[in-house]
Amino acid sequence: MADPTPADEQVVFRQYLDAVGLHGMAGAEAVGLSASEWYALSQLALEGSLTSGELAARTGLTTGATTRLIDRLERAGFARRATDPDDRRKVIVEPVAGSLDQIERAVGPARRQITEVLSRYTPDQRAVLFDYFSHAAPAFRAATEEIRDAAAHRRQGEGDAAARRP
Repeated sequence: MADPTPADEQVVFRQYLDAVGLHGMAGAEAVGLSASEWYALSQLALEGSLTSGELAARTGLTTGATTRLIDRLERAGFARRATDPDDRRKVIVEPVAGSLDQIERAVGPARRQITEVLSRYTPDQRAVLFDYFSHAAPAFRAATEEIRDAAAHRRQGEGDAAARRP
């Protein structure tokens, strides 16, 4: 097989990203969560706990929308609010012990299949893959912020234009 062209590589990469995104949506749907709730719960599972402000910053939601998201996660039994032991004015959101088992069951098939894919690679090749993941994740988060900022500026410009109309 010939070496892939940059266009071929772009297609493969887009297909990969689409598959990861689709998997996230399917996982969220499997446990009755929205994509934002799924992402927020993932952040809580990774960090152990976050303040509501930190969760708002990570999800890109307003503080009001984050409060409603936390309410939904609490009602679903996935998260709970607690008081920050260092500053009782702050609210900490943490996953409910045992609730993540349901998430693990939902993503188990993907983890099993990705483990099989990774087993095809040598330890050195896996090191390169995980180096990529460790650098790509912050790059995608930064790109997400750029997209959100551009969208906010566009919406603001549209609102300003609408306000100037007679």
